[in-house]
Amino acid sequence: MKTLSEKTVVITGASSGIGEETARLLAQKGAKVVLGARRVDRLEALAEDIQQSGGTAIIQATDVTKRDDVEALVKMAVDKFGQIDVLINNAGIMPVAPMEKARVEEWDQMIDVNVKGLLYGIAAALPLMKARGQGHIINIASIAGLKLVPNFTVYCATKHAVRAISEGLRMENPDIRVTTISPGLIATELEDSTPDKELRQGVKDFYAQHAIPAKPIADAIVYAIEQPNYVDVNEMVIRPTTQEI
Repeated sequence: MKTLSEKTVVITGASSGIGEETARLLAQKGAKVVLGARRVDRLEALAEDIQQSGGTAIIQATDVTKRDDVEALVKMAVDKFGQIDVLINNAGIMPVAPMEKARVEEWDQMIDVNVKGLLYGIAAALPLMKARGQGHIINIASIAGLKLVPNFTVYCATKHAVRAISEGLRMENPDIRVTTISPGLIATELEDSTPDKELRQGVKDFYAQHAIPAKPIADAIVYAIEQPNYVDVNEMVIRPTTQEI
């Protein structure tokens, strides 16, 4: 079994929230982290912090809605470190609104980021992992992938899709470990992606009341990675204690 110090981990959506916290924790434990996101200034600051603390981090401007960007991120990991051991598909957005408002452009954005972006990551990493006969793909879903919430319908649909893709990926590839993490309310920037004025403040208030730090999600990801190769942690649901939904 490889230790974390021998693993190369690619993380999308790494500039804040769960992605940033996971990058810091993995680097602290010795993993080489390859970080992708659109906000390069945030990535640069994160990588500098990791490097100053003795960790190894490289960055690549990555818009997961662009397949070429995701392929370039994975390629950079292989070119720099010789392999990719773990892919964490973390990038996601949540511009929620009632369906009657027909905010089709926002529906398209959620599908492009939350579903197609994840698939682009799998398409880039899976052939390389299959060629080596091992690898680990971790997909960040949501409790929204477990149940439907009014006004969150399309977002829920994208997260249901993440869970379906993960399970199909696992069943088709017994040599590849697949983990789905379904967080509840986590203190990230996700709630800020809701532009609908009638819902935005309510969403932010709900998060302010219940959300927990991203650290427990990062801990869960590290736990799944650190298991022996014959152990596949398939799914974890992690909520704040006070969250009923």
